[in-house]
Amino acid sequence: MEEDLDNLIILNDEDGNEVKFEFLDLIEMDDEEYVVLLPAIDEESNEEEGEVVILKVEDTDDVEEESYVGVEDEETLNKVFEIFKEKFKDEFDFIDEN
Repeated sequence: MEEDLDNLIILNDEDGNEVKFEFLDLIEMDDEEYVVLLPAIDEESNEEEGEVVILKVEDTDDVEEESYVGVEDEETLNKVFEIFKEKFKDEFDFIDEN
């Protein structure tokens, strides 16, 4: 089985470790762009799929490169996630933790 690497993004965490994510969507809201990522699961581990990660897209001086930064505002995160859930309601099973 060939792995689909087209939507795989590798980011560095705060300790400099590489972390693989599956790119799910790009959401535009209030003239800003946000990426919705899902941590990539190793095939040999038995982990369930985890929570999505939402990061804000920021331009860099390099036209070819973007920077992703964490979103501190809980309200913004919730709004972006609601847009994502509405777009993909027929493709994913969302678990409401409330």
